[in-house]
Amino acid sequence: MLIFSIFEGVSQERKETFQSGEWMKFRVRYGIFNASYATLQLKETVRNGEKVYHAVGKGQTTGLARLFFKVDDTYESYFGKLDEKPRFFIRDIYEGGYTKKLNISFDHNKQQATIKDLEKNEEAIMDTPLGIQDIISAFYWLRNRPELENIKEGEEIVIDMLFDDDEIFKFKLRFLGKENIKTKFGKINTLMFRPLVQDGRVFKEQESLTVWITDDENRIPVQVRASLRVGSLWAELDDFGGLKHETTMKK
Repeated sequence: MLIFSIFEGVSQERKETFQSGEWMKFRVRYGIFNASYATLQLKETVRNGEKVYHAVGKGQTTGLARLFFKVDDTYESYFGKLDEKPRFFIRDIYEGGYTKKLNISFDHNKQQATIKDLEKNEEAIMDTPLGIQDIISAFYWLRNRPELENIKEGEEIVIDMLFDDDEIFKFKLRFLGKENIKTKFGKINTLMFRPLVQDGRVFKEQESLTVWITDDENRIPVQVRASLRVGSLWAELDDFGGLKHETTMKK
């Protein structure tokens, strides 16, 4: 089993799979219920004198699901246009009464991250490895990886990820193969991946989540399925726009 890890200076020439103005909307179902919608938007901005991308991901429960379990999550990432390295990360979540508000500043020269807990008014500095990503910047970093063009079934991509205040999570993404699936935009050729998630409070087991992304130059997710501790979750791409490359998906 070959594992692709993040190392500085050894990767092939990066691909350009996205651009400023790209957006996606996902419909999320829990069992038979239409539970929520999630959006992901990308824009170009300037932060500390540097041109960067600003990605904002939002998710919230709707309808009956909101009465039983209210969710209002916002994740933001400012990351480099040329290297996809995170500069600044924001996590502001409300999940059934559980809240967390974090700001994380990344200093890649010092290999450190400054983590601010806005609720507790606490600040901590954590050492970080080369190639550290937050949970949003990692998504865009992955899409630009040239290794995806020739990835073999069973191979894994490993990313050191920081999006909480307690530890660096070693995220693994295993390639399961290619599949042609039916979507609201027609039949789509996809690459199928299985993120190895932390089992326990939410997920049934480590390998309970499967993600399908388009097998084209855009590499956007079109479907997600997960087995949870209670029930199952299914998400699908509901709308999109601003893609960098042409697509066979028909709106």
